[in-house]
Amino acid sequence: LKEKTEDLKRERHLAEDLLHQMLPKSVAKQLRKCQRVEAENYDQVTIFFSDIVGFTSIAASCTPLQVVEMLNNLYVCFDTRIESYDVYKVETIGDAYMVVSGLPERNGTKHADEIAKMSLDLVAAVRQVVIPHMPQGRLELRAGIHTGPCVAGVVGYKMPRYCLFGDTVNTASHMESTSLPQKIHISSATYEALLTDDAYEIEPRGEIEVKGKGKMKTYWLLGNKNYSVQN
Repeated sequence: LKEKTEDLKRERHLAEDLLHQMLPKSVAKQLRKCQRVEAENYDQVTIFFSDIVGFTSIAASCTPLQVVEMLNNLYVCFDTRIESYDVYKVETIGDAYMVVSGLPERNGTKHADEIAKMSLDLVAAVRQVVIPHMPQGRLELRAGIHTGPCVAGVVGYKMPRYCLFGDTVNTASHMESTSLPQKIHISSATYEALLTDDAYEIEPRGEIEVKGKGKMKTYWLLGNKNYSVQN
């Protein structure tokens, strides 16, 4: 009986660990108790989006299994690295990777700094990822960041998803789509949030046209003066 109880505990811990990989712990706890998870408003968070440059043409030149292997190699690398930062991985959609800081656990004014450090790390890390079927090739990342308010909540009953909503999400996505290869494109809101520490090398990009937003003044995040990027 004692052995069976220990086995049961191990299985429960494994199941809980898996659940916590898919949903925030606080959300998972409420769902286990069959409680309704209320959507929550966050005054300030920082959202990161990235995708692979030329992914469509890369995918067209290899088999579906090779695409899966390539993306798995990339995301295992990213997932391992983001554990060093106070961030929450929201989801991956194809070659898009979405991360947020400042929720579900609020971290005061640290969210922009955490995402900035993480983004510099990931842009450096992507160059080290080997593509099994293209040993001489190297992937390039296009990244975008924006800071602002958003709402987060659980959507759905089967395979429930913890999703983010609001204009901040859309703007962060636009920062990524208007970025350039191996560049981190940040909004003026993120720029101002990073100014407080004076720890970053940032270069003005100027005004760009953003769909649905008109002209926006944006910047390139180049590096951190006090931070050595993990390699």
